[in-house]
Amino acid sequence: MSSSVDIFEEIVRLRKAGIPAALATIVGTRGSTPGQESMRLLVKEDGTFLGTVGGGCLEADVYEAALEVIRLETSKSLQFRLTQKESADSGLLCGGEVTIFVESITIPALTVFGGGHVSSALCRVASLAGFRVVVTDDRESYARADRFPGVSEVFAAPFIETVGQMELQANTYIVIVTRGHKEDGLVLRALAERFTAGAKPRFLGMIGSRTKRGVLFRQLRADGVPEEFLSMVRSPVGTLIGARTHEEIAVSIVGELISVRRLGQDSEQAWVDRPSRKARQSSPKESEPGLEAS
Repeated sequence: MSSSVDIFEEIVRLRKAGIPAALATIVGTRGSTPGQESMRLLVKEDGTFLGTVGGGCLEADVYEAALEVIRLETSKSLQFRLTQKESADSGLLCGGEVTIFVESITIPALTVFGGGHVSSALCRVASLAGFRVVVTDDRESYARADRFPGVSEVFAAPFIETVGQMELQANTYIVIVTRGHKEDGLVLRALAERFTAGAKPRFLGMIGSRTKRGVLFRQLRADGVPEEFLSMVRSPVGTLIGARTHEEIAVSIVGELISVRRLGQDSEQAWVDRPSRKARQSSPKESEPGLEAS
């Protein structure tokens, strides 16, 4: 990355483009150090960077920490005590202390496949939660901007074509809410091809019941889709809150997206531990959540 690029202008560009990155800033120094307060290092997911926090072994450690922050979308504070012995390899003769704050500047990007009623509610809630939302459908009558106010992009295109061209990065979240099993399968097969080539999203969820998932997954296995890919598909998707309406389902799904983003934890275990349908039917207090509607 060219050193002539203004680091703040680059941050704005990266956020608009949805490119994952982390910013490391020297927030405190004491004694003799190679870097001074407010020096910054901007690191992108592809490994390119702009700026500096002083160079040497310190910068190498900060660079690695920035890549981890991009991957986990968390922030961390680093403290370094620099001595002549520790900095000998870099040629830096220092005897001070440096505190560096590394933060994610990434905006999470959600792509929603399907332009129906659940998708409309999901896009509204996700946008309010801070996600950069793109919605796509293979029907122009459904993929209309007036149906999805506030989202970044709405477009109509064949699902396979969309998957082939989309970015799959550390900040990519995908939810599949198409109109049927056939379309769900098209999206999953195309994503499986990208997965085999080494590209995968941070989160991949598909609406539907465990029965629907079982039928579709058997078809995908027969087509040669690897088990490793299928194991990353969250279905049923969403937190287990008994959601029934479109809006409740949207809140449930976004709740899981936030949990993955902030805690690194999805809702799979809650669904695994859920009582069987027979047990639920014997309890009048528990209703069937809309997330499992086929």
